[in-house]
Amino acid sequence: METIGTPWLYAIFFAIVAVMLLIDFLGFKHKDPLESSDVNAVQEHQPVSIKLAAVWSIAWVSVSAIFAGGLWWYLDAELGTAVANQKTLEFVTGYLIEKSLAIDNVFVWLMIFGAFAVPPALQRRILLYGVIGAIVLRTIFILAGAWLIQEFSWVLYIFGAFLVYTGYKFLKGGHDEPVDLEEMKLLKWLRRHMRITTTLRGEKFLVRENGLLWATP
Repeated sequence: METIGTPWLYAIFFAIVAVMLLIDFLGFKHKDPLESSDVNAVQEHQPVSIKLAAVWSIAWVSVSAIFAGGLWWYLDAELGTAVANQKTLEFVTGYLIEKSLAIDNVFVWLMIFGAFAVPPALQRRILLYGVIGAIVLRTIFILAGAWLIQEFSWVLYIFGAFLVYTGYKFLKGGHDEPVDLEEMKLLKWLRRHMRITTTLRGEKFLVRENGLLWATP
């Protein structure tokens, strides 16, 4: 499979992603003093305002645009203008597709947060862990999918049929049907096999009570 990737390009790309994630993790944290005699400050995750979210969204889109420009500049110098135009267009196209799909995911997040009564102050932290999980899983699936397509070209027909099916379901409006998360088989199975507290314990995922380890909602 032909690729423009080099070890240095991959290293730079993953370094940029790592720095962006680090900034995203630390950029929203604030230290607020306790309303008590304690002189130490408690670090709390504050709800993100619409204005602040818009500013950060513009910042991340700008980073992607700068990356696309740097990619074109590098490829133009190394492989020529035609390759630079093609590969940069592929990157921008993929970015715009992912951005549009992410908007639809917002409604899924809201549904899940509402079902588990996750307060706004904790939603962003959970989303960040979800993003990291998505990056890892998508990397695995993309590499596996690329290998399958290279070895078995007929797999493209299966992928195509799946896209047609999901497109049909989307146009049909099935994603708008109300879903009772408490009736999900996976969630019921987890509740039968795990100790889960009935209420949140701050921002902790796991807590130890009476010598036993519990998961939080």
